[in-house]
Amino acid sequence: MRVSLKNVAERAGVSVKTVSNVVNDHPHVTPAMRARVQRAIDELGYRPNPTARHLRKGRTGLIGLAVPELGNPYFAELASAVIDIAGQHDYTVLLDHTQGRREQEILVCHGFRARVMDGLILSPLELEHEDLAARDDDSPLVLLGERRYDLPYDHIAIDNIAAARTAVRHLVDLGRRRIAFLGAREDRSHPPAHLRFLGWQAELAACGISADEHLVVTARSWDHEDGAQAMARLLDSGQRPDAVFAYNDRIAIGAMRVMFERGLRIPEDIAVVGFDDVTESRYGAVTLTTIAPDKQAIARLAVESVIERLKQQGESGGSAVRRELEPGFELVRRESTLGRAPR
Repeated sequence: MRVSLKNVAERAGVSVKTVSNVVNDHPHVTPAMRARVQRAIDELGYRPNPTARHLRKGRTGLIGLAVPELGNPYFAELASAVIDIAGQHDYTVLLDHTQGRREQEILVCHGFRARVMDGLILSPLELEHEDLAARDDDSPLVLLGERRYDLPYDHIAIDNIAAARTAVRHLVDLGRRRIAFLGAREDRSHPPAHLRFLGWQAELAACGISADEHLVVTARSWDHEDGAQAMARLLDSGQRPDAVFAYNDRIAIGAMRVMFERGLRIPEDIAVVGFDDVTESRYGAVTLTTIAPDKQAIARLAVESVIERLKQQGESGGSAVRRELEPGFELVRRESTLGRAPR
């Protein structure tokens, strides 16, 4: 038989309301009373019903997470972290896959799915300012990634320029001077590729190295195949770099495959740095040096932001003020720049 609040109240010799206050962590409960109720909870094995709790607050207990590509290991790992952290707060996550298409991103924000979720975490690629400005849903929205909107929604992103500069500085410190950037977009204003390109450019300039446009290679998308094609085009052009900074790990891994096929040694001939620190980067024949965004921090900030906004709505109903939240990153040094350690 399921243990109820009433059962706990009878065991503790208190009212059901007191048990509810303890379970919901209300502040106006004395330590002695809290301990008394907690003993009864532990003895009976009571487990709160999160669905009922959310419904009493007029919530569904559902948070949406919409990302451009679930097949991308970065977004898959981020989604896993969001699900874990949301679960710690008794929330269930609904996943949506927008394919980075504007119409899908609009649907996520404005469609019927938005009406059944307490809040939405969205990583947009093509959504425009006017699309978000027309949003008539007052549920919390948290934006991930490099696109910024002058609207009252929390925004979470690492400093991509600083991260790119860290990657390039590492290569320069190793003595590399012809550092290619793989994964640029034809439209140089398109984030986040544009921000990482700016970081590549800025750090080269700071090190007194000319940024050679012949070493900038565009990619249609950001998969292994795109990296392989970009590297092949670069080598076929006669522009031989001594290092590569790739937009992401998949671009880097695709590029490394072409280097192997062309008989080039990594890192002796060409050193390689990726971006994202996906699991795959740790298990190749040559492990990949990469920029590691703090995905756990991104997930935690996103989930906690939704919950905090919901709490603010319940307390005041006032309008939100946009916050810019910046998780950290680190450079993870591996064999693609340092070589294999002697045994």
